[in-house]
Amino acid sequence: MKPVPYAEAVHVYRTAEYMTDDQRFASRRPDVMVYQTDILQDDITLTGPLTADLFVSTTGTDADYIVKLIDVFPPETKADLSTDVKVPLGEYQMLVRGEVFRGKYRNSFEKPEPFIPGKVTEVRYGMPDIAHTFKKGHRIMVQIQNSWFPLVDRNPQNLLIFTLVQTAIFKKPPRGSIMIPIILPV
Repeated sequence: MKPVPYAEAVHVYRTAEYMTDDQRFASRRPDVMVYQTDILQDDITLTGPLTADLFVSTTGTDADYIVKLIDVFPPETKADLSTDVKVPLGEYQMLVRGEVFRGKYRNSFEKPEPFIPGKVTEVRYGMPDIAHTFKKGHRIMVQIQNSWFPLVDRNPQNLLIFTLVQTAIFKKPPRGSIMIPIILPV
């Protein structure tokens, strides 16, 4: 199989739209596992971190696992004519969150370890926080795939361990900062 691309269209440069792009192209692929809820009867709001807890088996000694959380729009959804939307929105599969994990690091980032081919193994990892409301009439979908090209480099599916060939030495600490927005109670 060819790697699962991050977007259906071919782009010269990565666009910002990939973060909310339609994922219908991926859900039609035989190498993408798809799970979805029934139609939601009420709004459901998710906030905070997500955890992927997978039980997997592979024929190789390493594999990538990409978990995508998707908001599936109702079939009757129409685009607002005042917007620049160029795709049909009925059953649009909007990417809400996606994260990759290289399986060899499932137990330790310091000591990668191979999978035993054919053995079911737990792969559990954190995904970035979310703040999203799935509206009444929508569905929640999860897609699981083993590649997300070219956002994630191709994995040969065999454990490769690289050694450091160059060491960076900083003579004085670099300057920098992290901006953290804080919302204070009223």
